Amino acid sequence: MPLSARSVIFAEEFGSKLADRENMEYISVSEFAKRHNVSERTIRNYCAVGKIVGAMLVGKSWMIPADAELPKRGKQRKRVMPLLAVLREQKQMQLRGGIYHRTQIDMTYNSNHIEGSRLTHDQTRYIFETNTIGITDESVNVDDIIETSNHFRCIDYIIENTELRLSEDFIKHLHLLLKSGTSDSRKEWFRVGEYKQYPNEVGGIDTILPEDVAREMKALLKEYNAIKGKSLEDIVDLHQRFEVIHPFQDGNGRVGRLVMFKECLANGIVPFIITEELKMFYYRGLHEWDRVRGFLLDTCLTAQDNYKMLLDYFRVPYK
Repeated sequence: MPLSARSVIFAEEFGSKLADRENMEYISVSEFAKRHNVSERTIRNYCAVGKIVGAMLVGKSWMIPADAELPKRGKQRKRVMPLLAVLREQKQMQLRGGIYHRTQIDMTYNSNHIEGSRLTHDQTRYIFETNTIGITDESVNVDDIIETSNHFRCIDYIIENTELRLSEDFIKHLHLLLKSGTSDSRKEWFRVGEYKQYPNEVGGIDTILPEDVAREMKALLKEYNAIKGKSLEDIVDLHQRFEVIHPFQDGNGRVGRLVMFKECLANGIVPFIITEELKMFYYRGLHEWDRVRGFLLDTCLTAQDNYKMLLDYFRVPYK
């Protein structure tokens, strides 16, 4: 049977809107409502106010990702953990000397330093507080400065969007924020905010080939997002497998640690910062994960204890 003109327009518009959502399966409001035993009117209202992640309006009809979750209602709504509420409040206030201020500086300094940045902790603090580098007797790598400033933006993005379901788009956006404006971003082949084009390795170990990255990332996130009541071990496992895939040409370690921080906040778990002092234990844990999980878990728990001491000092509840 030939399609009506209206159907053709709908198909064209729908196809266009799905162009950047490779292999995503969508269902109608009616199907979603039947699946969750909720009225179609309620589902349309949820879509209209943005409560169903990924829902999009095509013509006059809502299309919903097949794996989307039904928003929790009333008292069942997930409570924002106290730390996240404080981070958001202090970010909005632009408060100096609090847990938000300390988290930005400590996480940015340590995560960048692990990857080779030569900026000191004081220089990192100075950039955050004054948006300038200050005077130094030694030459400073411009990329170190840019990536420090960009990392601050990444942490802000996480704080603002903690509740968003972890997705390829979210992870790619973190990479885009981190690497924008760097010398790497001026290389056509580098593909800032996109998966790698050339094979790479980490610590002398081969990683997933470029042509397999998208498939492996989809499988990893599908498995991870299916877990109910995620634990610290689930989040650390996600991180280790992400680093094995090594989806980007560069910046994988920092993006991976940002994702861990985000997922801890999203699941009511005290987050942590891998410091320079824990670097070798952290790398050993990543390499030995499939054989002995305790190495990496113990390192992360030590880092979590260190962060808890900061929370105690700033009187931020976490229990």
